[in-house]
Amino acid sequence: MAGIDIHHPHQLSPERAREAVQQVADKLVDKFGVDCRWQGDVLEFNRPGVDGRIALLPGEVHVTAELGFLLAAMQGPIESGIRRVLDERFA
Repeated sequence: MAGIDIHHPHQLSPERAREAVQQVADKLVDKFGVDCRWQGDVLEFNRPGVDGRIALLPGEVHVTAELGFLLAAMQGPIESGIRRVLDERFA
């Protein structure tokens, strides 16, 4: 399985950071049919072929995901897309 591991710094308040992650989650649900649930300050998401987490840490968002066989071939573009969205939401 291919993995994604991104640490993205931010300077948002915890409340604003959580709102930004929720907006990302809402898009994942609408666009890809991903199941999302909060466990404390960690948003867990999954669907066939991907299992991941977005952890809210002080001053940082940590995104991890394991990609299944079919999505592993697209790891580069997927990771680039995640970085772009993080730059937009946490600027």
